[in-house]
Amino acid sequence: MRLLLVEDDERLAEGLVAALTGAGFVVDHEADGEVAWFKGDTESYAAAILDLGLPSMDGLSILRKWRANGQRFPVLILTARGDWHERVEGIDAGADDYLPKPFRMEELLARLRALVRRSAGQASAVLVNGPVVLDTRRMAVTVEGVPVRLSPQEYRLVSYLMQHAGRVVSQLELTEQLYAQDFERESNAVEVLVGRVRRKLGVDLIQTRRGFGYLIEEVADD
Repeated sequence: MRLLLVEDDERLAEGLVAALTGAGFVVDHEADGEVAWFKGDTESYAAAILDLGLPSMDGLSILRKWRANGQRFPVLILTARGDWHERVEGIDAGADDYLPKPFRMEELLARLRALVRRSAGQASAVLVNGPVVLDTRRMAVTVEGVPVRLSPQEYRLVSYLMQHAGRVVSQLELTEQLYAQDFERESNAVEVLVGRVRRKLGVDLIQTRRGFGYLIEEVADD
């Protein structure tokens, strides 16, 4: 899933990009507030991590403008400011969670995964669809209990479709969520990726809706 990271501390940003990429996210990083606001307002993101103290435009102003313009992706505020009044102000401005610096990377990743799950209507960190089980904490997929080795891109595809089970996801949406903005890809990249995943899973999980996109049916609990 594609994530917007807005952080002007270069060293911290480098560490965050590495950790988030390792956790299966496609990361767009911006250090300038004005540029970050524009990207969040015009690009498609599963979530954003937003610092408050930024050049050009502060984080709360960015957040207020996003929400005023109807942007609904979850936002985790990340800041050195620890005063509870500022936390309340951030939540009231439309933030979904708040993590003060310094922080443990494991906690940030756990909070972020929870935000993404809730925004997709999923409560558990483990997603089950028939014989397929996806553990978002371990980034692991099994079929009938047998581990399936997926590339990071293949894992992101299965994760995104399973988190949006029951909804047809267009090829454009998958392209936006699975690939970095500057990644050069063929026009049939998603189709090829889906084909590889189907062969590896060996089960009829991902369905094609011609002219619309791809679907994983929502399976009711027994």
